[in-house]
Amino acid sequence: MVNIKRKVNVIEDIDGKKTVFIHDIIFKGKKSVNWDDVEKYLKQYVGDIYTIDDSNDTVYIGTDLPDEYTHSNYTHILRGANAKAKANAAQGLPELIEIAAGKKYTENHKEKHMEDAMYGWYRYESRFALPVFNEVGEIERYNVFNVIMVIRHAKDGKMYLYDIMNIKKETSNLFQSEDITQ
Repeated sequence: MVNIKRKVNVIEDIDGKKTVFIHDIIFKGKKSVNWDDVEKYLKQYVGDIYTIDDSNDTVYIGTDLPDEYTHSNYTHILRGANAKAKANAAQGLPELIEIAAGKKYTENHKEKHMEDAMYGWYRYESRFALPVFNEVGEIERYNVFNVIMVIRHAKDGKMYLYDIMNIKKETSNLFQSEDITQ
């Protein structure tokens, strides 16, 4: 599962909104997502560093991301399309970080995060699109999702991606496959 060639690109619409287009669904399943496979996939990013274009903040991928992303309280409540969306969003994490915007700060209120989020939390908005396939396996359209990127500001002064949450499908923005160039 690790080191799959990612088919991902960023497209900016006429309003200047950027969206990460993920052209593959690698985490499939009729009933539920295999979060262990997602966790293994995420381990390839550990140690990577990305910059948020909007704020110029540097975001690190720490060793805690794969476990938190796949086993957080938020992940446990996800079902159906939103669970599959979060699982497949893992393919576009570098780009989701880079296009994130709307930085908001929150103080740390939990004792258990005194070291890993000593200087608090940041939330950024980001968006991604996943393909919807027709019965013959061709991409029919893309569903667009808004998401919050949760970043922890750690004791070492660095900012680390902690999780993505509040996944919401946009209803008004369905991109037809001919609208997207790969």
